[in-house]
Amino acid sequence: MQIAVGVGDDGRVEFVDVAAPDELLAVAVAGAASAREFRRLEAEFGPRWVWTDVRRWYPSLLASGVRLARCHDLRLAGAVLGHSTFTADARARIGRPAPAWLPPGPTAATAVLEVDVVPTHEALFDLDDFGGAGLGEQVVAPGSPGDDAVASRTPSAASVAEEYGRQVALVASSTAPAALRLLVAAESAGALIGAEMRAAGLPWSRDVHESVLERELGARPASGRKPVRMEEVAAVVRSELGAATLNPDSQVDVLRALRSAGVPVSSTSRWELREHEHPAIEPLIAYKRLARLLSANGWAWLDEWVHDGRFRPEYVPGGTATGRWATSGGGALQLPKLVRSAVVADPGWTLVVADAAQLEPRVLTGMARDEAMERAGHDRDLYRGLVDAGVVATRDEAKIAILGAMYGATTGDSGRLVPRLSRAFPKAMHLVDRAAFDGERGTSVTTLLGRSSPLPPAEWREIQARASQPEATPADERRARSSARDWGRFTRNFVVQGSAAEWALCWMADLRAKLHEIGGRRTDAITPASASGPVFAAVPHLVYFLHDEIIVHTPKVLADEVADAVRDSAVTAGRLLFGGFPVGFPLDLAVVDSYGAADS
Repeated sequence: MQIAVGVGDDGRVEFVDVAAPDELLAVAVAGAASAREFRRLEAEFGPRWVWTDVRRWYPSLLASGVRLARCHDLRLAGAVLGHSTFTADARARIGRPAPAWLPPGPTAATAVLEVDVVPTHEALFDLDDFGGAGLGEQVVAPGSPGDDAVASRTPSAASVAEEYGRQVALVASSTAPAALRLLVAAESAGALIGAEMRAAGLPWSRDVHESVLERELGARPASGRKPVRMEEVAAVVRSELGAATLNPDSQVDVLRALRSAGVPVSSTSRWELREHEHPAIEPLIAYKRLARLLSANGWAWLDEWVHDGRFRPEYVPGGTATGRWATSGGGALQLPKLVRSAVVADPGWTLVVADAAQLEPRVLTGMARDEAMERAGHDRDLYRGLVDAGVVATRDEAKIAILGAMYGATTGDSGRLVPRLSRAFPKAMHLVDRAAFDGERGTSVTTLLGRSSPLPPAEWREIQARASQPEATPADERRARSSARDWGRFTRNFVVQGSAAEWALCWMADLRAKLHEIGGRRTDAITPASASGPVFAAVPHLVYFLHDEIIVHTPKVLADEVADAVRDSAVTAGRLLFGGFPVGFPLDLAVVDSYGAADS
């Protein structure tokens, strides 16, 4: 059953069965009354909730103690379906555009070139029946369902049901309905998880964080002053460069001082600085590291983002062109190792930390159905497998070759090693080479499940057009070739990185359902993690996601069961995307009390 949710002309929240949108199932005043209605209907029907945007409804439900198993997010689904080449013909046949009230997706994309490897998928994520799953987005400050801000942007339930029908028709009429069903379901599940992770928060010890800052920077300085350790290192830099008034935070000043000291640099990047010998180099690098810590995760960050023992970042699922997540504040996807020790489980709880080893090359293996590459990485380190197969001499060379293949490197060690991959793994290399070729021609490429890459910008097309004119100069032609190669490198990586993001969505979606089941059947006395909110205070739950890495906060008595679920969900995700092809996704998994301990 699908229940569409909207707001009526009177501002009340409406609920209708998608199969009978002209008849109201229920209507409720915004706030506590509508939350009770969501709870009742969830318990009675276990429906898929259809709404414009998870961010507008779910945060306040979670605050009221209401968890929903599944949904269809019209905003995220519409962004995918509106630009995928899998739906290009269907859009033309159906002829109905998305309604004006539908919010735009997190990124803009255009039509894509179809990849020919799309397996049949299990019913878990079927549009008409996919089990509890989730990932999500939380960018807009949430309001209560039906409040003035929401009501002004939210259509009626009947209109929501109509748009849902249009999207279902696009999927059904597409060239790859099974793939798109899975992608749309995973995107919607993702929206739930993002909202849930913000509601629960990442456990964070202010005491541990402050001890890290004091160890690295010194005592917290007065407003407008730098920490003492930074001042000390800055004094060394000035002394070594003979520049008593140097402002080490000014790139212009630093570059001028370095050049005056005989160091011919064009930037202050660590890599370029280390190409030169000078006694100011290492202290300058040390100063930059401390400045980064202070600005990104210093005391001001701690005051703004950590409250009641929780860090609650604003995740943006699908926030990049490839479908990878982004954040809208808080820097959750860039937590430096120095501060990860501050991520500490609550008393009686622990953290299950897992990351998928070498995810992107393994996804490439599955997409290309490259049996030789699968054998090289079967149940072991893929890079070591390349060495054992005689493709390259060392593990470092294997890593350089794989990254070069996925990112289009053609010079240096990559240029020397990538041709060896082409001979050893022709199917995998053909897939990324074709994606690069299409990009160089200005066409789009697609992920395994159907997400589109954007077309090149107008400036790129102008450069290509100029080079084709009779009066084009050699400089015009070189610029066109260079820009074409650059865009080809983007599309080469897009198909792999985007498909890896789809695998991660399915991994988390399946795991979310398993965690709910584990938490629901245990009766052991569990010390509540009260700061995690009413939905998650006594059950294991996802609290962090970074591309190929997750953290689950769980009662210690459930840790082994949760770890097994994390592994099982990785297997499920591989099966959903690649069917019977035997590519595996081994995990580096640790059960620890602190995130920092997982790195040791």
